[in-house]
Amino acid sequence: MKIIFLVNVFLAVLALPMVAFAAGDAHGSAIAVVFLMIAVVLIAAKLSSLVERFGQPSVLGELVMGVVLGNLALIGITIFEPIKENSIIQFLAELGVVILLFQVGLESNIQKMRKVGIRAFAVAIIGVIVPFVLGTYVAGPLLLPGQSMIAYMFLGAALTATSVGITARVFKDLGKLQLPAAQTVLGAAVIDDVLGLVILAVISAMATLGAVSLGVISWIIAKAVLFLIGAIVIGQLSAPYIGKFFSKIHNGVSMKFSLAFGFCLIFAYAANQIGLAPIVGAFAAGLILDPVHFKSFKDQAIVDDVRNSIKDAPDSELKQKISYNIKTHAHRHIEELMEPVAHFLVPIFFIMVGMGVKLETLFNGKILLVALAVTLIAFVGKIIAGVAAEKGSRWLVGWGMVPRGEVGLIFASIGLSLGVISDSIFSIIVIMVILTTLVVPSILASILKKQKVQVV
Repeated sequence: MKIIFLVNVFLAVLALPMVAFAAGDAHGSAIAVVFLMIAVVLIAAKLSSLVERFGQPSVLGELVMGVVLGNLALIGITIFEPIKENSIIQFLAELGVVILLFQVGLESNIQKMRKVGIRAFAVAIIGVIVPFVLGTYVAGPLLLPGQSMIAYMFLGAALTATSVGITARVFKDLGKLQLPAAQTVLGAAVIDDVLGLVILAVISAMATLGAVSLGVISWIIAKAVLFLIGAIVIGQLSAPYIGKFFSKIHNGVSMKFSLAFGFCLIFAYAANQIGLAPIVGAFAAGLILDPVHFKSFKDQAIVDDVRNSIKDAPDSELKQKISYNIKTHAHRHIEELMEPVAHFLVPIFFIMVGMGVKLETLFNGKILLVALAVTLIAFVGKIIAGVAAEKGSRWLVGWGMVPRGEVGLIFASIGLSLGVISDSIFSIIVIMVILTTLVVPSILASILKKQKVQVV
């Protein structure tokens, strides 16, 4: 009953933009109509979070909701079509994906990457090379003849990246995030993202420049690697001093947030200026920033409130606890501060990706079969990576590497925007992401039970 009620409320809200679109600009500015578009996208994204009740990550619901909204024109409902072409919504989606990669970088700090060990690195290497080769040289030419090599490479690239967020969510929901196998998967997924971004930089530049010579490709790879290394080294050295300088101007949480957000956008711009995707810069910015870089900042409002509480504290033990809370909250990491921005922008990106899927391409039986075949290759390419894991956990690690997600969708979106992949390939990639995300939780739970590992 609750679900039915929520659906009815959502449908009622949809009536508002219908009226606005029908009325045109007679009773308000065009920007007011954009406000309604944003509201519809956000409400649709939140309604789609119902999939979490069925053990699925919210990104899956956002994709599916986007597919639904983007294809209602097939049954005569064209009211949402302007959203697809609106430049403001598209900008917010682009900003959302930059924020998303910034968050991935924040969660994938350098210290953690150093600790994952050679085994996770080996899993990652296999998990990138095998899917890329299968997608580029097997699935592409055999299943989609007549496309360009760049299109095949984008297909292969979309198969490389394991979703850190989705994978972590699966193990966390199962209560097994601290298992050695889970840590191997998460470490390998982080390395996958780095390698995948380098591949994206190479392919995007090739698509833009039309260059395929070995020398040019080597230079593009060198630029990507040098940018990441240089950004990390320079950022790690300069960030503490930059943080200290700005904290003298204002040491509150607003300055901390603005500084980190500005860091992200500046690095995104810098990456774009040397021919790399802005998301590469955003990812690098996230890798750089650590809590220590903001140790001079304090959330003064929290500090004042807690200090006032200390005055009335009845005993010294309570005072010590409250004093500890001052330090904890005063040095909140930027991950927590970026969450509200991500809640606003990231769902817009996934909804827009879903809206880009053209269901009419799936009415073609051949395209549907290709999508299923590519999905099968996506499974095989990552499961094989499990051979590099410890004996006894190879099956678990292999399946843990299977979920694709945000990075694969980013690859598909960039390929579509550059005009190098067709609507059919884009839809195939989105379906692959949905299917690899959908089936993994239940399979991982089954493997853990068979291995007699208690599932929480």
